[in-house]
Amino acid sequence: MSDYRRNYVPGGTFFFTVIANDRRPILVSDVARHALRQALREVRSRHPFSITAIVLLPDHLHTVWTLPSNFADYSLLWSRFTQLYLEHGGAESGVSTSRDLKGERGVWRRRFYEHTVRDGQDLKRCVDYIHINPLKHRLVDRVQDWPWSSFHRYLQLGEYAPNWGNAPLFFGDEWLQHE
Repeated sequence: MSDYRRNYVPGGTFFFTVIANDRRPILVSDVARHALRQALREVRSRHPFSITAIVLLPDHLHTVWTLPSNFADYSLLWSRFTQLYLEHGGAESGVSTSRDLKGERGVWRRRFYEHTVRDGQDLKRCVDYIHINPLKHRLVDRVQDWPWSSFHRYLQLGEYAPNWGNAPLFFGDEWLQHE
């Protein structure tokens, strides 16, 4: 059994990564994205956290949330989100016996990744990572070409230049030049 402990901080700001089970591309259809939006709206109606940044990729999403000052249990929010996602028509899959016994539907990986945002500089790094992610995964040639990202909101607010992220980027052992 793992000793992993989550850092629950009331009113905290957290970077999350949630991945589809078996990395299936479940977020590519309009129906799936609609189910995701509806699920987020319903979870936020009960616990009004703010979404600082978000990006949807075919098989995962990254987001930064700030929780209400009197609330810390983001695991509860993600659990409810995954249930509502299915209720609103999100992807369905075959379910293993183990998952079936636990009432899990097998769409999302059992665990999600979270990082407690420490300060403004850390927040900026997390938001930049979210917005550069479609480019990192080679889904687009320019950050601004990915439609399912809060990058466009930040662009309208003047937080980014239109060509932000289009400079040479280093990913792993290779340089990528995006013009």
